[in-house]
Amino acid sequence: MSLVERQETMNQDSAVWNGGMGSVSDYVALLKPRVMSLVIFTAFVGLMLAPGNVHPVLGVVAILCIAIGAGASGALNMWYDADIDVVMTRTRNRPIPAGKITPDEALAFGITLSIGSVLTLGLLVNWFAGAFLAFTIAFYVVVYTMWLKRSTPQNIVIGGAAGAFPPMIGWASVTGSVSLESFVLFLIIFMWTPPHFWALALVKNGDYTAAKVPMLPVVAGPTSTRHHILIYSILLAPVGVAPYLLGFASLFYGAASAFLGVIFVALAADIWRKREGDAAKAACWRLFKFSIFYLFMLFALLLGESLIAGA
Repeated sequence: MSLVERQETMNQDSAVWNGGMGSVSDYVALLKPRVMSLVIFTAFVGLMLAPGNVHPVLGVVAILCIAIGAGASGALNMWYDADIDVVMTRTRNRPIPAGKITPDEALAFGITLSIGSVLTLGLLVNWFAGAFLAFTIAFYVVVYTMWLKRSTPQNIVIGGAAGAFPPMIGWASVTGSVSLESFVLFLIIFMWTPPHFWALALVKNGDYTAAKVPMLPVVAGPTSTRHHILIYSILLAPVGVAPYLLGFASLFYGAASAFLGVIFVALAADIWRKREGDAAKAACWRLFKFSIFYLFMLFALLLGESLIAGA
């Protein structure tokens, strides 16, 4: 379906999209603030771990630009996916399908924030970081949202790279380059993303089926998805320990990350074992919720060690 046809379909499907009386809170919702909070945190950790110094004001500017760039990506994602969002129970109350903001307004908002965040980061911090942010926005909007999401069950695997780039952009904001350490931060989030989202997709399989989004449970079935969750969780566990193994985190981090990784794999194994009824759904929710805690703790430990080392 072409972009013009999608726009016509959305306007035909819901007359409420003729609104456009969105409040400040509606525009904030377009930015996907929960996703943005993760981006801000991981980018900040990348910035703090990077060797060298950056002026505190420029550090704040860098984090704000990365956050706004992530929000712009979210707004453009909601603009393009409005026809899907109106079908899915999890997303039908978002500002566009709810009729609070029109698709055109969301598009203009997202483009404005994208250009502004990239130019500000480039002009005030460095152009390598600015170009990296531009690439990340384009990757999320064009590669993931417009291409992968509707064409392959590997959408979240490849597309997940966009959500893993922020710590590398934070690192680049200080150094003007990337390194093995920043790539490891990227790899942790990249390997974490599939089991995190597939656990949710197992619970919301009906939504994705109705919206005709080829998530792994829809295309390959729940059993195959459980196999993939377990495999990725097993691969993630040593990646989470990698900062210690590579020498830029302490033994305490190594032990804590290994312990958290064991719990992650155990919860994935629980999903693999429990395949029917409420017990299966509960197992998926447990992994989904713990995965957020897992990622937060790994980056919080790295941040804490960086602050202690710099004290």
